[in-house]
Amino acid sequence: MSNLTVSNSTLALGFILVIIALVIGYWQKLQIDKDIIIGVVRAIIQLTIVGYILKFVIKANDVWLTMAFFVVIVINASWNAGKRGNGIPKAFQFSLLAISVGTIVTLGTLVWTGSIQFIPEQIVPFTGMIASNIMVAIGLCYRNMKQSFTDRHQQILEKLALGADIKLASEDIIRESIKSGMQPTIDSIKTLGLVALPGMMSGLIIAGVDPVKAIKYQIMVTFMLLASTSIGSFISCYLAYKQFYNEQKQLNSHLLS
Repeated sequence: MSNLTVSNSTLALGFILVIIALVIGYWQKLQIDKDIIIGVVRAIIQLTIVGYILKFVIKANDVWLTMAFFVVIVINASWNAGKRGNGIPKAFQFSLLAISVGTIVTLGTLVWTGSIQFIPEQIVPFTGMIASNIMVAIGLCYRNMKQSFTDRHQQILEKLALGADIKLASEDIIRESIKSGMQPTIDSIKTLGLVALPGMMSGLIIAGVDPVKAIKYQIMVTFMLLASTSIGSFISCYLAYKQFYNEQKQLNSHLLS
């Protein structure tokens, strides 16, 4: 196993790296000093709390505690994804459904195939990885959808005037929005091993796992993230596009800006 350790003293010395970011921000007058400090403080507090909670959950090895942690992660991811909906009605509900389905299907497949076991030290981290990636994908979907409806509202009006239903009038936007949600995952896949050594693989190697075995885990994670982001993007887009129309199948002008 690896002898890598991070003590409180070495962690404190590592704060030098944060100071470098602060110096660059101050030097270039980026006005992000406050954001950096708040972000770092929040990260330390949040990770510390989560670390102790995870320690308790893993030690307890209780199914209900594991499921409770799963629910907390999914709801939190859905809440953040919903906020990125930027005024889209029911964005939280749509995000919750998309993230729940994407996470359950992906985790269920991994457990069913024997890739992971239904134990907290595996279920909780994988849930976090899956839900966070779907959250980011949904945020991109919402942003692209809102911008596209704004830019193409005249084209949509023309399609509706010619007799198209709202699904047909929105089809191109839906497809592009799904693609925008999936694209970052697809792009990252292309550079795996050449540019990026992802967190799962790097963490296992640092922990002393054979790199060949670590690669297998990373390939599995790649499959997992690709499936989950596609499911989440698909569900959220096909639910959200209807919110851009009213009951009379007219564009909601207040959502377009």
